[in-house]
Amino acid sequence: MNLRDSLHQIDGKGYGTYRQIRGTHQVGEFQLSIDKVQVDPYAPASLMRVILPSGVVDLPNELVDDAAGRVATSDFLTRRFAQAIRESSRTNTGSAVSIGSPGQQVLQRSSIVIGENSIEARIAVDLPASGRKIRGRQAAKILTEEVPQIVERSLKHQHLDAQALADHVSLYRDQQYVRSVLASNGLVGFVGDGSILPRRSGDTDTPLTEGAVPFSTPETMRVSFQLPSGRTVTGMGIYEGVTVIVGGGYHGKSTLLSALSRGVYPHISGDGREWVITKADAVSIRAEDGRSVTGVDISPFISGLPSGADTTQFSTTNASGSTSQAANLVEALESGSTALLIDEDTSATNFMIRDERMKELIAADREPITPFVDRVRPLLTDCGVSTVLVAGGSGAFFDVADHVIALDEYVAVDVTNRAHDIAGTSPATDNAQTQASVFEQEAAERIPRADGLVAQAKKKPATARGRSVIQFGRERVELSAVAQLIDPAQTAAIAFAMDRLADELDGRLSIAEAITLLLDKVESEGLEVLSPHRGHPGHLALPRRQEIHSAVNRYRHLRLHT
Repeated sequence: MNLRDSLHQIDGKGYGTYRQIRGTHQVGEFQLSIDKVQVDPYAPASLMRVILPSGVVDLPNELVDDAAGRVATSDFLTRRFAQAIRESSRTNTGSAVSIGSPGQQVLQRSSIVIGENSIEARIAVDLPASGRKIRGRQAAKILTEEVPQIVERSLKHQHLDAQALADHVSLYRDQQYVRSVLASNGLVGFVGDGSILPRRSGDTDTPLTEGAVPFSTPETMRVSFQLPSGRTVTGMGIYEGVTVIVGGGYHGKSTLLSALSRGVYPHISGDGREWVITKADAVSIRAEDGRSVTGVDISPFISGLPSGADTTQFSTTNASGSTSQAANLVEALESGSTALLIDEDTSATNFMIRDERMKELIAADREPITPFVDRVRPLLTDCGVSTVLVAGGSGAFFDVADHVIALDEYVAVDVTNRAHDIAGTSPATDNAQTQASVFEQEAAERIPRADGLVAQAKKKPATARGRSVIQFGRERVELSAVAQLIDPAQTAAIAFAMDRLADELDGRLSIAEAITLLLDKVESEGLEVLSPHRGHPGHLALPRRQEIHSAVNRYRHLRLHT
């Protein structure tokens, strides 16, 4: 019996009867694998896979003959599939079908997977009901009429905008190329001429379309890249070292830093930040009052606490602004970051600086905090870690800055020489090189116990609650301060990753080693390896290792060997 007849036959029966349609069905030119059926009309949608032979899709081989091409093509097809769903919903008064909602960034996703012999589109479908009774005829229309129409318009190359697809793939490859050569060019970031950095508003990631000032590069900081596509892109190089961004309020300092923060991901054409490209391991650092910290060595920044607490293995369930920022920074180093992005507006003042008057009033031996301004150069010289920092209220970092960029009505100006003249010194002088080297000895690895990530009273897989929360057993892991976590599908992947890590920890692996092993599996086997579900893995997007570290570190019941 075909799928249409099966659905007609169960029309009007109890909702649980939908379970009978699980399995694989031939629907026209493709197979529809119904992997998971929702248990009631109010449960999460049913998970299904549309499987088409490669010959039916007929994608040009040059678009999918490397990993970058497959990621970009999958992203394009996902966006086209979502558009076709929207077009279908206008004619069908809303659609029960979804494939996720890609944003301004291009991420590796589980939504569409390009294999050697087939292409899979992973969709979710709300199976219709009246009360708790099956609406089988409507379900048949969705699965055997609407879905085939969407597939026809969105996955077959003959119905796609071939030039737009080719351009999408070319842009992604070019962006990834620039990112891959930043380090060899002594750069941590790049901002292309003509970029539109401001967003439409604080709660949207789409570009400001009216009144935005296109970015222009100071001549002293101009660099160019010859791209694989044959084009050349020119813009401002953010060099390794310490870069300070200054300027009046609302003149674009934080906007530039925010663009660099998001520049760890490629962006779609028209976003305005297509050519804002940052090293893939760069991490935004901020204060985060109230977060938990487990066994982190914050002693380079905080030591000799009046309470006597050991800051070489510092733990708390309620960190202050300064201790949380110190922990965030040290954890970023543990995750492999070689570039830090810091805005004084989201920093603890006493963590960042300590002026001369305060030094005179409070003796150094009575102050447990060594400010970041005294550690930023050793971070560079001892660890090879660069810093890009926004400073609007203090010139304390002029002394230690390699480069100073001023933003004046969104126009960037190189003011390095002027800043050094004002400071009367520069990083090249002996004065700047006398700072203590506290990072020469490698920090001890944090090694969880074998049960160190086992959630209390856990009966279900870890679950993402939007972008910023993971439900892990009874515990809510709060990720709202993790600025470079940009998509709920990434959070969903991290939730599953925490479950996989809990299974893999053996009392000998460090946190960093366990995450590396897991990401190696993802690279070789795909995002599906994270999911507890067979078939459709759920709507997942690849997170960076840095954000996985962030989630593990914020789990309040993380247990380490001491």
